[in-house]
Amino acid sequence: MGEAFYSNARLYDLMFPGGGPAVDFYRAEAGRRGGPVLELGCGTGHKLIPIASDGVRCVGLDLSPGMLAEARRKADENGVGVEWVQGDMTSFDLGRTFDLVFITANSLLHLHETEDLVSCFRAVRRHLAPGARFVFDVFNPSVRLLAEADGVRRTRDSLSFTDPDRGRVRVDVAETYDAPAQVTRGTWFLSTDAEPDFLAAPLEIRSIFPQELPLLLSLGGLRLVDRFGDWSGREFIGDAPLQLCVCEAA
Repeated sequence: MGEAFYSNARLYDLMFPGGGPAVDFYRAEAGRRGGPVLELGCGTGHKLIPIASDGVRCVGLDLSPGMLAEARRKADENGVGVEWVQGDMTSFDLGRTFDLVFITANSLLHLHETEDLVSCFRAVRRHLAPGARFVFDVFNPSVRLLAEADGVRRTRDSLSFTDPDRGRVRVDVAETYDAPAQVTRGTWFLSTDAEPDFLAAPLEIRSIFPQELPLLLSLGGLRLVDRFGDWSGREFIGDAPLQLCVCEAA
């Protein structure tokens, strides 16, 4: 599940500051639904805090106590009310339903086994109000990029960031692809000139290929309504970087 990767919420937010079209998309979707919203794998609240600021009732569920603590702090700082719940997205039961349930930023891909994905979808199905939608985004696997996951450590310049305490932080990643499991197994290294590799965190992410996705959903009692290839709602095609999926109860 990459617990070590998410152990330092402050560093996570510096590396992934949030904002952008993903927030705009989910904020608009929540506004259209109008009712209570549940985010699974909510992290530090990048999406949910802006939605709550629009007056929508929000619940955020995450496995990491550290990420939830930072989410609470940020929500309080912004003067918005969100119910934060520690829990597992494969086996949660909140005893109520929602007009929108969503999972964003590839968080679904921390579930590697088919049984876990189906269990998650079944739990989502139980929490959908009549007419509700389940929306999630995952990357569209590129065979070329997966083949290039050769274990060599490379710098990700686009992820470098400035830490007020440490200065400029470089991010290196070494990954291999386990084809039978459909899992990319990597280690992320964070370094400064003064502190080489001050953090080395494993991160394993599953790939869900476009053809198998509707079947996985159907096993969980869900139906794929729409699939977009980007945040503007462009039609999904084979080389799209994103699978942005809108689902309903089957």
